[in-house]
Parts: sequence; C-alpha cells; structure tokens
Amino acid sequence: MPARATRTKATTKATPTPRGRSQSKYWPRGRKDKQQPSTDASEEEGQSALEDEADAYQDDDASEAESLDSDALDEDDIEASSRKRKRTASTPKKSPAKKNAAKKGSPRKASTSPRKKRKTAKDDEDEDEDDLELDEGQEIVGVVVQAPKTGRVPPGQISKNTLNFLSELKKPECNDREWFKLHEPVYRLAESEWKAFVEHFTDLLVEVDPQIPHLPPKDVIHRIYRDIRFSNDKTPYKTGFSASFSRSGRKGMFAGYHIAVKSGGESLIAAGTWCPGKNELQTIRNNLLRSSRRLRRIISAPEFEALFGPARPHPKGLRQNVFGFEDELKVAPKGVDKTHKDIDLLKCRSFAVVHKFTDRQVLSPDFKHELANVVKVMRPFVHCLNDLMTIPDADSSESEAADGEEEGEGDEAPGDAGEK
Repeated sequence: MPARATRTKATTKATPTPRGRSQSKYWPRGRKDKQQPSTDASEEEGQSALEDEADAYQDDDASEAESLDSDALDEDDIEASSRKRKRTASTPKKSPAKKNAAKKGSPRKASTSPRKKRKTAKDDEDEDEDDLELDEGQEIVGVVVQAPKTGRVPPGQISKNTLNFLSELKKPECNDREWFKLHEPVYRLAESEWKAFVEHFTDLLVEVDPQIPHLPPKDVIHRIYRDIRFSNDKTPYKTGFSASFSRSGRKGMFAGYHIAVKSGGESLIAAGTWCPGKNELQTIRNNLLRSSRRLRRIISAPEFEALFGPARPHPKGLRQNVFGFEDELKVAPKGVDKTHKDIDLLKCRSFAVVHKFTDRQVLSPDFKHELANVVKVMRPFVHCLNDLMTIPDADSSESEAADGEEEGEGDEAPGDAGEK
C-alpha cells in the first residue's frame, strides 16, 4: 500500500551511518600501531596490546548496533525523518470506503465524462486492431465505409447517395486511391445504379434515334479512372459518371450523344463531334464551303436555339450554340478567305452543343424522359454532321453540279436527309 511504502522509504533513509561518526571506530589506534614496525618491546606489552585491540572491536560492534536502533538516531536525522512524515501526512489519500461514499453522494461525478467515453472507445478499437492478424508488410490505414442502406431508388433513377459520393470525390483530399479504396462499397452501389439508369435510357434513345444501336451498358459507359500518363493533372478519378452513344457505340468517328451526371448542377447532355480526325474535319469544311444551308437551318431552329442559344458567335467569345469551344481557330483556316460568309463555321474544330441540368432535375424520376426530349431536338444536328463527314468531295464540275442538286433536295426537311 502507498502508506506502507512511504514509511519504509523514511526508515530506510535513516539507516545509513551518520556523518559525524569518526573513522577511528573502523580503524582503531591499536591497528594503526600494529601496522607500524615492531619495536623491541617485551612479550607482555605485545599481549596487552592484543587485548586492548579486542576490547576496541567489541566497543565498535556495540556502538554500531546502537546506531542501527531507531531510538539511538542522531537528532538531525530524527528531525529530517519527522519533516518527511509531516509532508507525507499533509496530503492523505482517501480510503476506498470514503471514495465510494463520495461517489454515491455526487451523482454528477459518477457519470462517465465524454472524454473518458472517447478514450474507452479508442482503447476498444486499438484492442480490435491488436487482435487482427496482419501479414508481413501489411498495415491498417482506415475503416472501410459501407454502402448506405437508406435513400435507394428503383432502377432507372439517380439517387441522392450517388450525388453525395460524386460531391465528395470532387474534393482534392478525397480524390486519391486510399480514400477511394475505403469507400469502394459506396462506389460499387453508385456504379450499379448508373448502369441501370443507362440501360433504361438506351431503350428510350433507340426509339428517338433509330441510327443508334441497342448496346449493353458496358459498351457505352466510360470508366471512372482517368488516364494520367500524359497529363499534368494527376488526379486519379473523374468526378462524374458518363456514357456515349453513336453508330459505333462508345468510340468511333461518327457524331453522337454524350450524357454525364455530376454534382453541383454540372450534369449535362451533349451532341455532335469533338475534335474529329484530320480527314473528317477537312471533309466537313469542304462540304460547308460548297453549302452550309442545311447546317445553318438546323442550328437556327427555334427549339434548337431555346436549348443552346442563338446560332452566332458570342460577343465575348463564350460558348454559345456550336461556337465558342476552346479549340476554335482564331484566324481563317489555311486556303480560306477570312471574309468568307461562313467563316464562323469554318473556324470550328469541334461541332457540338451542350445542355446542362440541375441536381433537382437529375434526382427526378422522369430525368431519363427529359433527356430523351432533348435528344429529339439534337437528332437532326447529329445526322447532318454524320452526312457531312461521310459524303466524298467532288473533283470535277460535273460531280459538283450533281451534288448541288442532291443538296437542294436535302434542304427540304432537316430530319429527312439524316434518315436516308
């Protein structure tokens, strides 16, 4: 017990030999005389010296025994010991019975504080980690977050859980492999939800545009992993789900449709062709140099402008209709007069339009039907671009005249030419 330890400690300090004790009791004079060279004294004197030495040893033993007795301590040592006892007694410890009585009297003290609760929970967690057997080179980096049990929606809809996951993925501290690995169950649930939505939307899309084949979701959905091999931005994951539809599926040279779901009102549907190949782009420009009436009539339609803006470049260079993309040329293309009447279209390198949706629209059960209604407006534009990319150039004047006649027929209805 602490009290016993304190007493033992004080008694032990009193046991050393007092400083005032002379060294002669350990080395008697007789021994010092004995170490000196012997003289010519008689044998009687030598015998008496031995007897005196023996008596001195007996006196020393008696005095040493008295010094070890607590009653024979010096006054200084007694005073020091008493001061030590007083200091120890000044802070007495409560007995277990008194502690229990105090706890019963104050219910506020009996309750465990939040800090102690957190400490206890942390200790339990540490014990669980200690019980877990790890292989060599393995370590615990965090706790895996399980998929949410609530807030789920029927197939063909987007839930709030999916938008919340994409919102977290936009944060720089969350868009890394360690965080993504810990939230993989949440991602798998959001991914399955997106696949079901794409499958239901494909059923509506092929009804609106028969040129789009009915492909399974895995052939139109884009991976969430970014290609960072040649990019300065080393963020490993995209911040949204996306899918692309065209005559050849997700990839290919044809114009098509692109849908993406992101948090913060950045969900969108786009249509057209983005950065086409050199040959395809040159084919489009050559056909526009011959005639741009069909394309201009499509992008100038009232329902088209209502979704994508007026069919002319924005005064401040912003994105509007098919104009204002980042890759748009600042000067006229090579071999084209800068005063050409269609110079605004000929400067374009991408021919595409974009329409965005709010988070509220995305969470609506009718979101896929709203996308299908926008596709109806986009369909003539996509069909026109596909025709502009695939119709070959005419080198002779006879071919040019024949193409002029076909072009006149194609201008009768914006959607008819695309459905040939």
